[in-house]
Amino acid sequence: MIQIRNAEKSDIETLIELLAQLFQIEIDFQVNPDKQRAGLELLLNSNNAQIFVAQHDDGQIVGMCSVQILISTAEGAKVGFVEDLIVSSAWRGQGIGKKLLQHLQNWASAQGLKRLQLLADKNNQAALDFYARQDWQMTQLIALRKL
Repeated sequence: MIQIRNAEKSDIETLIELLAQLFQIEIDFQVNPDKQRAGLELLLNSNNAQIFVAQHDDGQIVGMCSVQILISTAEGAKVGFVEDLIVSSAWRGQGIGKKLLQHLQNWASAQGLKRLQLLADKNNQAALDFYARQDWQMTQLIALRKL
């Protein structure tokens, strides 16, 4: 059975391994354990962020997702930016991603967030199909970045 819980510092090394799987899919990001560790530590120490993990009864962490609270002028309220949704390849197709997203949505509602948004790799059709099945809507926005 899978339980969703808040991540803890002791989970960081496993979360880095999950992020490495994710970044192998997303061509915009590179695996760098030191950077991923620093980012995870910042998230865990933030009052405006949360990391959730999917843990099997045997103690193995098999998935994760994170969310950060932002302020939207369009909403005139707080919103959530979802990142790093990943389920270990050996555990995909068992509803774990759906469970993580549902838990995140319940958390966001309890926080009073008015909208959730995320970025997905445009070439990751499996992820895009997954989000569509979870009733996430495409927008007319595109992501830009500057290094």
